[in-house]
Amino acid sequence: MHDAGLEPAERDAGPPTRQTTARRGRSPRLDATCAAAVDLARSAITEVGPEHVGEYLEVVAEADRVVTHLFDCLLPGYRGWRWAVTVVRAPRSRRVTVNETVLLPGPDALRAPEWVPWDERLKPGDLGVGDLLPTPPDDERLVPGYLHSDDPAVEEVAWELGLGRARVMSRQGRIDTARRWYEGDRGPNAPISTAAPPSARCGSCGFWLPLAGWLGQLFGVCGNLYAPDDGKVVSADHGCGAHSEVLVERDEPAVAQLPTVYDDSEVEPLTAG
Repeated sequence: MHDAGLEPAERDAGPPTRQTTARRGRSPRLDATCAAAVDLARSAITEVGPEHVGEYLEVVAEADRVVTHLFDCLLPGYRGWRWAVTVVRAPRSRRVTVNETVLLPGPDALRAPEWVPWDERLKPGDLGVGDLLPTPPDDERLVPGYLHSDDPAVEEVAWELGLGRARVMSRQGRIDTARRWYEGDRGPNAPISTAAPPSARCGSCGFWLPLAGWLGQLFGVCGNLYAPDDGKVVSADHGCGAHSEVLVERDEPAVAQLPTVYDDSEVEPLTAG
């Protein structure tokens, strides 16, 4: 067999295979012939013009006689990306051929944010006029209306007008709702609440309308026309300056602060008898 041009190691041991490389437990060695084919790799980038192929970066050994050449990408909007050209050569041959070219992100590449499904991107307040937001069949916040609930208020409305609702809020749904309300802008830590007098808490306000059921122990609706939270759910320990029992101390009239004055310019005689 003609073996002109073969490397001594190849003549003695023959071409290594993927299986023999794995058995040896070693990393693929960098093939000198493939590593030298930089010009061939650059010429293989035909997707764009040469002005978009930057300086040579490095070469990476993928497997025996398989290497990847990396070039800087100068395409607008692809900062930090790299042109990757993989070249190979057959066993017992010095002829290098191009296997594939691809554009890959580098460690500092500018990339689009990871895609997130629409139902995970949805935020409170995103629903607009005319929008529809269906709930999934397995929504943990809801349970079938025919199931017995641990909230008496839910039981009372489970069969409204003799028809009943298909689903009602589950215990987990009510807990999540209570946590969201309590930690929000109408809980005890809201700026307007911390700035109000300590005694001005919604639970002791005459305008506080408690909710029914389990949530009514901590939440109610504000019914004060002049309060900033009118018509909104507030916690019992929320507060504002429009509390029904907040009284403003009025100053006494100015005349009461003056000393007593006696007018003795005129004397009326009295007859003692």
